[in-house]
Amino acid sequence: MRALVSVSDKTGLVPFVQGLQKLGWTIIATGGTQRLLEQSGVKTVGISEVTGFPEILDGRVKTLHPKVHGGILARRDLPVHMATLAEQGISTIDLVCVNLYPFRQTIAKEGVTMEDAIENIDIGGPSMVRSAAKNWRDVTIVCDPDDYGTVLAELRENGCTSPETRLKLSAKAYTHTAEYDACIATYMRKQAGLPEKLFLEFDIKQGLRYGENPHQNANFYAALEPAPFSLAFAKQIQGKELSYNNIQDANAALNVLRDFPDKPFCVALKHMNPCGAAVGQTLEEAWKAAYEADKVSIYGGIVGVNRELTAEVALGMKPIFLEIVIAPSFTPEALEILSAKKNLRVLEVPMAPQDRAPMQYVGVNGGMLAQQLDTAVETVTEEMCVTKVRPAAAQLADLDFGWRIVKHVKSNAIAVVRDGHTIGVGAGQTNRVGSAEIALKQAQAAGFTEGLVLASDGFLPFDDTVALAAQYGVSAIVQPGGSIRDADAIAKADELGITMLFTGIRHFKH
Repeated sequence: MRALVSVSDKTGLVPFVQGLQKLGWTIIATGGTQRLLEQSGVKTVGISEVTGFPEILDGRVKTLHPKVHGGILARRDLPVHMATLAEQGISTIDLVCVNLYPFRQTIAKEGVTMEDAIENIDIGGPSMVRSAAKNWRDVTIVCDPDDYGTVLAELRENGCTSPETRLKLSAKAYTHTAEYDACIATYMRKQAGLPEKLFLEFDIKQGLRYGENPHQNANFYAALEPAPFSLAFAKQIQGKELSYNNIQDANAALNVLRDFPDKPFCVALKHMNPCGAAVGQTLEEAWKAAYEADKVSIYGGIVGVNRELTAEVALGMKPIFLEIVIAPSFTPEALEILSAKKNLRVLEVPMAPQDRAPMQYVGVNGGMLAQQLDTAVETVTEEMCVTKVRPAAAQLADLDFGWRIVKHVKSNAIAVVRDGHTIGVGAGQTNRVGSAEIALKQAQAAGFTEGLVLASDGFLPFDDTVALAAQYGVSAIVQPGGSIRDADAIAKADELGITMLFTGIRHFKH
């Protein structure tokens, strides 16, 4: 039995090949792989000894030869194939262990040239992988070091790998080359200035019991590279398996947390909308204010914090039915308290800042939408004021807080805040004054009737929202501006003694 070994990723290679050799396999190797194996005491046959032809063109051509591909591709069950091998003096190759040049890693390096990238496009490797994968009934293809143990175990026990294993390895091999080619194609199309094609690579993280509803099938996939504020790379410390809706809600919570790095902050969400949010001098203070903002909606919701979750906060959460608690870390005492709620999902999520906004993908029937995630954060300043009445310092702090929260509420979105926490949220209505009415009535029901701040994710197209806000005790409004009726809204604010600020940017969320 002969194995051909030519790998870029040499993780675990030596013990694997040593195991093959102990089972009586002949090892054919190329270039750096051969040098490593020989240095480790493994006797090998050089590829040039097999082909009878030297490696040429700086190694660009070494395995592209009939004595390699004939030995891999010949069907052992066809006499004519075997007779051809005998006539041509070609021996079969029964196992191919190949992974490819590090193209992705090369182009990720700062200052990489196109010449460097080109030289890391593997030609012979993909050809061998695909040949072996095509002939999986007779040949074992191994391109992932994680499979070395399985292959060796089957060879030791049965003398050969099982058809089921060879089929799985074939599928993995085609995945390996497909991902490799997609990466190269993306890079080369960019260099050539061709229109973009979208190649997405995600690995299955888990199958889900169902999707949004029990009759819908669903899976959860993770990107290849770890990222902060990502549920795909969270550590679940306890609780039931995450559902489709849990994942959506938790992701929405993480996007809110991303916008509040500076002060202790807590947000409660329900159906992907914030129902209570607050900053505080301490995390316990922020949690209490977020909870007090809406004690009803938080039931069965999700809570996220941006600091290590302490025992004091955990004690406050313990009596409340929550689905998920998210934090960058937990004290041992907090985990002990939360462990009493066996079904509560406790998630530890990395929350390091990112230099650039990640891409966001949304499927539509027959297509895909792609955009940068809305990570823009504008600090609300007095210079944004467009009314005669100027904002006070305390109002500016609330205007800034409300503006950061309202961007995470489904449009049409209104957030009413006071003293650094939400007191009313109006989400997803078909007109803006309707959302404002929901948020303002919520604030009134909680006993807040003066000194309120209102934030709107889009401009106010009429002065009706301003008039309504005044009736409920709003003294300051922040909105994008940009309506052809901006003058009407400003005039109404001046008439009612309300200060109004325009940020110049909107935050629609559909």
